[in-house]
Amino acid sequence: MDKDATVFIIDDDKEVREAIELLMHSIGLRAKTYASAQDYLDHFNPDLPGCLILDVRMKGMSGLALQEHLNTLPLAPPVIIITGHGDVPMAVQAVQNGAANFIEKPFNEQVLLDSIHRALDVDAKQRGKALKKAEIQERLERLTRREHQVIEQVVKGERNKSIAKKLSITQSTVEAHRARAMEKLEAKSLSELMRIMISINPE
Repeated sequence: MDKDATVFIIDDDKEVREAIELLMHSIGLRAKTYASAQDYLDHFNPDLPGCLILDVRMKGMSGLALQEHLNTLPLAPPVIIITGHGDVPMAVQAVQNGAANFIEKPFNEQVLLDSIHRALDVDAKQRGKALKKAEIQERLERLTRREHQVIEQVVKGERNKSIAKKLSITQSTVEAHRARAMEKLEAKSLSELMRIMISINPE
């Protein structure tokens, strides 16, 4: 869990916001409160690690609408839904849309804290993967067009001789491009190269 992780509390009920914020501070977690989904979006920074505690029913943009918007972004914090008894079907929908958990009001503090710690762990892992992917993407951008072409064929399982024929270059040129590309990608073996390319294009 990132030591700078923040619990973002979004609820139009001031008493609920303040109670959860006090609970977070009591265990040493950072917390920021917002009275509406739009207020949160106005201050949203994707670089800030953390998780959301989000009420389903709020004036203006609903919790579900905010969650759906966040799902369109490359990186957004995990969402924990807090809800009244009558909102359970909506909360289930939120979980189906990727929410980390939903908790009914009045909530048990320990249940909420356990959910928050799990969500913060998920966020840290997501950010770690995103950072690794960005680093690999940066390495890929160092490749020349020809090096890209050679590596694309290598990961498809083509041999140097076959690649040379497809690209109308000599086998020694293929070997040189391949060696330079692997150096730029910091891949020490073919299997490592395959893992790098799969991580950037998992499909």
